[in-house]
Amino acid sequence: GRAPGPPDGGWGWMVLFGAFVSIGFAYAFPKGLAIFFKEIQDFFGTSYSEIAWVSSIMLATTYGAGPISSILVNRYGSRPVVMFGGLLCGVGMISAAFCTSILQLYICVGFITGFGLALNLQPSVIIIGKYFLKRRPLANGLAMAGSPVMLCTLAPLNQYLFENFGWRGSFLILGAILLNCCVAGALFRPIGARTALVKTPVTEEGKDALKGKITEDGPMENKPEEEGGKDCFEKINQYLDFSLFKHRGFLIYLIGNVLMFLGFFAPIVFLAPYAKHTGIDEYSAAFLLSILAVVDMVARPATGIIANSRWVRPRIQYFFSFAIAFNGACHLLCPLASSYTGLIVYSSFFGLAFGMVCAMLFETLMDLVGAARFTSAVGLVTIAECCTILLGPPIGGILIDTFGDYKYMFIKCGAVMVLAGTFLFIMNYYNYRMLAKEEKERKTKEEDPKSVRTEDEGKKTWNKDSTQDGPELEPLREKGEGVKKEMNGT
Repeated sequence: GRAPGPPDGGWGWMVLFGAFVSIGFAYAFPKGLAIFFKEIQDFFGTSYSEIAWVSSIMLATTYGAGPISSILVNRYGSRPVVMFGGLLCGVGMISAAFCTSILQLYICVGFITGFGLALNLQPSVIIIGKYFLKRRPLANGLAMAGSPVMLCTLAPLNQYLFENFGWRGSFLILGAILLNCCVAGALFRPIGARTALVKTPVTEEGKDALKGKITEDGPMENKPEEEGGKDCFEKINQYLDFSLFKHRGFLIYLIGNVLMFLGFFAPIVFLAPYAKHTGIDEYSAAFLLSILAVVDMVARPATGIIANSRWVRPRIQYFFSFAIAFNGACHLLCPLASSYTGLIVYSSFFGLAFGMVCAMLFETLMDLVGAARFTSAVGLVTIAECCTILLGPPIGGILIDTFGDYKYMFIKCGAVMVLAGTFLFIMNYYNYRMLAKEEKERKTKEEDPKSVRTEDEGKKTWNKDSTQDGPELEPLREKGEGVKKEMNGT
């Protein structure tokens, strides 16, 4: 009943292409919309912070709907979820073309399109882990390269569409383009039954049989209530594994990422408006996003290759921490870039740092929790991150409105990201030390009894260890040991 192992190739490359398209739209689309913000702001007469909520709500919905996406993937698989998400994206953007207020834009672009992008992002990341194992860091890096490729294309395309069709006509065309996510989702052929879902009924059958035997020998009071409560908990855990909140590495990753996202998206949302604010023309401002995207495009697969090397992969968490701190350092130095040349240099380094972080964002999580628990981990992480993602750009907009200068927004983002990178580096060092200590203790416990154990005792222990641990099995164990003693005495 086991699922087949990841093929690390074959149809996996087609799946990787579909993930490339889906992830590209999910990450690049909210950033590409920044081209229209200045004009929409003038059209509706809103402030910087009010218009920034459009991207914030979209990004927060994309991340906040993570658990819903994970549950749907566990229930129906990646293919139908991505195809339905593509349909929602198209409907949201086409509806946005007819909006008459900023509030309607929040609903159509922020919530509907954002939810559609959520149904594109998580299933695409999850299915890569099913098709790749040995080449997984490389596959993740290539799939994440979809974001800069799409951003590189969308930035000049959006500017062209705006000049020829206005922002309303542009939204209609972009809605039609997003329907290509349905085509990408069609490539996500299921790889087979998941091992976890196949094993669960068998395990439950075994437990029910054992409980039946115990009930025959002992009292029956409170048994139905206990089993009912356990069944309910297991049904919830089938879709979202809340025991991850007891996992030390997962908690470190979660806290560091929640802090990081407070300053992760705001700089890219305000890069083009900042360039226009300094007197740079619209096409040159849009070109900065293209430069960032081109460097990002090269950085992601290159980071995947480096992360897949035998020197980096065993300590990939340190590499991820460095990438976050490097990203923050770029933002801290951005106010020094007063000319267009300086902004080009900033965009290049920002693209490199941004690509490094994004290429390892999900790979480091899978490295910590394993492929079996990754679906639940993605859902739980994204729902926690959505709060800081939602607040990041509006806080930046408030700083711009208050001080009339963009530099305070960049300084805030840089400081937060340097702090997040430092926290992750220190805590991952602690986690690695603790894991090494626990492994050493485990080996010591295994080796000490072996020197004095007889062959029969070894077999008995092996049988005991291979059985599912739990208090409900204790009566059976005692009974079984008594039978063994009688047989040995005979």
